[in-house]
Amino acid sequence: MSDLAWVPQSCTLPTDERPLRVAEWDALISERLASSSRPAPLRLRLELADGPGVEERVRDLVARESGCCSFFTFTTTPSENLIGLDIAVDPAHETVLDALATWTAGTQQ
Repeated sequence: MSDLAWVPQSCTLPTDERPLRVAEWDALISERLASSSRPAPLRLRLELADGPGVEERVRDLVARESGCCSFFTFTTTPSENLIGLDIAVDPAHETVLDALATWTAGTQQ
């Protein structure tokens, strides 16, 4: 996800901080992604392997992401061994979700 061209204009994160945030998402997904699915056109579901500190890491990252990209709605659902992360967007940002879905699908291969 190193190409930042998909980042929408509505993102308020300063441009120089975007590569660092992308690196955080890259690390989380590459280390913890168990599965991803697209249950609806405007929703992406990620299942992340749980472990020490993972839930806190996810919650911190999505809180910061919500602060700069208010078009995202994140819902975390911890279970015994997984943390479910639902990412929803409004219709105007479906292409952003498409890019995330394509990227996460690529990390599962």
